Amino acid sequence: MFEQLVAVLFPVWPQIFIVAMICVILLVDLFLLDSRKWITYCLAQLTLIGAAYLSYKQLSVGGATWLNDQVMLDPLAVGLELVMYLVIFLTFLYARVYTVEHKIMRGEFHVLTLISLLGGMVLVSANSLLTVYLGLELLSLPLYAMIAMRRDAARGSEAAIKYFILGAMASGILLYGMSLIYGMTGSIFLDQIAAKVPVSLASNSTLLVGLVLVMVAAAIKLSAVPFHMWAPDAYEGSPTSVTSLLGTLPKLAVLGLVFRLIEQTLPTLSSHWTEIWLVLGVLSLFIGNMLAIVQKNIKRMLAYSTIGHVGFILVALSLNTPDGNSAALFYMMTYAIMTVGGFGVIMLASMHGEDADNIEDYTGLNDRNPWLAFMMLLLLLSMAGIPPLIGFDSKFYVLKCLVDSQHYVLATYALLMSVVGAYYYVRMIKVMYFDKPLFIKPIEMSADGLTAISINGLAMLGLGFFPSFLLAFCQGIF
Repeated sequence: MFEQLVAVLFPVWPQIFIVAMICVILLVDLFLLDSRKWITYCLAQLTLIGAAYLSYKQLSVGGATWLNDQVMLDPLAVGLELVMYLVIFLTFLYARVYTVEHKIMRGEFHVLTLISLLGGMVLVSANSLLTVYLGLELLSLPLYAMIAMRRDAARGSEAAIKYFILGAMASGILLYGMSLIYGMTGSIFLDQIAAKVPVSLASNSTLLVGLVLVMVAAAIKLSAVPFHMWAPDAYEGSPTSVTSLLGTLPKLAVLGLVFRLIEQTLPTLSSHWTEIWLVLGVLSLFIGNMLAIVQKNIKRMLAYSTIGHVGFILVALSLNTPDGNSAALFYMMTYAIMTVGGFGVIMLASMHGEDADNIEDYTGLNDRNPWLAFMMLLLLLSMAGIPPLIGFDSKFYVLKCLVDSQHYVLATYALLMSVVGAYYYVRMIKVMYFDKPLFIKPIEMSADGLTAISINGLAMLGLGFFPSFLLAFCQGIF
């Protein structure tokens, strides 16, 4: 009996483990003094390590549905889950000192993050409209609260309200779109929907409206233009530890939603959704990079930078080819690692409760902490797509897919926007290395913070020299 139960629950053991650990952390944190809150941090990190091990054991399983076809277990879901674990593990490392100095409730921060992670895992492994919606809500609701965790910051409350309103709109739009798809197909299971949407229904107006609504909801969560309005304010108003999550976790999870609910479930409507992705991608590349140039707040700059990166991903998705899909997945995974490192530097530079949010706060960073400046240099150059860093490989692969598909004009446009994007990254490097420091006091880092940023920064070089294993994994999925 026990062995049968273990076999039945095999695809959701990581989720069950995380739920159990959330209950343990909540109970333990209740009895801890402030001086012993580090125990909560250790339990949260152990949760991620244990879940990563359980997910890794699932990599050998091919695509199969479980639990009455509600869950899909395949390399796409497991790969995205492993990257989620990594970015959250690094965020916790960077935020350990930051949360103490900025008086952020550490127990609540770790628990809410794990709940949001749980929602992301449900979303990327969903095989029905019901689990898609459940995963999206579980992913989003903790983030609304976390943005406003600093009760003394008015900007945080404002950002939380804006994100909540746009997030609620996205959830409602997604639910309405899925209800139209269900009404036309009579099924909530994604594989059955794919089988019940023949080419003859490709021009059905009700089905097309449902598709557009689903795409709008995904575009809001991805902060694609013209649905990007929430991103700069939410990034700026959130504690940097939460901003790091906003820039990575929802993006990874929603990309899984895009593959599941649009690319794999509605391939017969590809003539419509490829055009929409193309328009959103072109707009995001232009607006994101152009508006990032004029920003003086580094978190707002990275928000608009994210919009530009999302443009690259959407352009790759618009190709509707296996290479284009693998390029989009490869770009998203590398982007997540770069972004968590960038926000990690901001957290490490924010000492004694003072946020280092403005670009001028990094003036002369090389004089205050040469190693931290060098790690930020690697991360910025990788975001700009400079070889031999991993950011170059991700951009090059997208451009190669465009050229191979004979989209020469689009490839030239994406390349030009990449050059524009390089400007504000180089400007940041100039501030760090060539301007005189405004502050004389050196920046001190904890041992775990130093280790995390060193691994994160040097990984840009390591992955840049040896991108083949990650690229082969992404190509193998499609």
